[in-house]
Amino acid sequence: VFLKKLVIAIDGPAAAGKSTTAKLAAQRLGYLYVDTGAMYRAMTLKVLRHGIDLIDEEKISELATQTEVRLENDIGGVRVFLDKQDVTDAIRSPDVTNAVSAVSSYRKVREVMIREQRRMGERGGIVLEGRDIGTVVFPDADLKIYMVANVSERAKRRQEDLKKQGVNATLSDVIVGIQERDLKDSERNISPLRKAEDAIIIDTSDLTIDEQVETIVRKVKEILRQQS
Repeated sequence: VFLKKLVIAIDGPAAAGKSTTAKLAAQRLGYLYVDTGAMYRAMTLKVLRHGIDLIDEEKISELATQTEVRLENDIGGVRVFLDKQDVTDAIRSPDVTNAVSAVSSYRKVREVMIREQRRMGERGGIVLEGRDIGTVVFPDADLKIYMVANVSERAKRRQEDLKKQGVNATLSDVIVGIQERDLKDSERNISPLRKAEDAIIIDTSDLTIDEQVETIVRKVKEILRQQS
């Protein structure tokens, strides 16, 4: 149905609804969904498995150059492969969550992951979500979305996610965690979280998932109409 295969970049802070929306929009469009956060989580998992200190940039950088992270569409969603091993579930552990900001802040780690992301997007037909897709990874993306939501709404969503993983956290603790993550992400020296100038802002605080997906699919159709 859709003619040209677009590159769609979705950025925004933690728990703004990027992952679910990007995943479902990709399914609707028949595109590959790339959760860049999952790629950094896979790298972080490898660092933890190797027992490397999180402040040892040199060792982590060296490890990154010997790492392959791949994403594949699967009936149940997207599977994450670290050096050909399926780590889709392992990367969601609280240990990885706590360490991923540190690992993903290193220049070499980002270089390796960005290279992999660009490789996957060479032929278009891809929806990527993260913190720096529209600004760094694909500054020429066909469509750039910046998703936001208020902190309490984001905390509720994150708390739900944690509950599903069997982790009970108080709302106030989750709010503090999200605020700390926002600060870390936006103050990073390399690829900080920021909105691309030509990105369309979608505030998801009061939107259902379906409404978020519909907004993106509608934008894609508009672009394709203009191009045809």
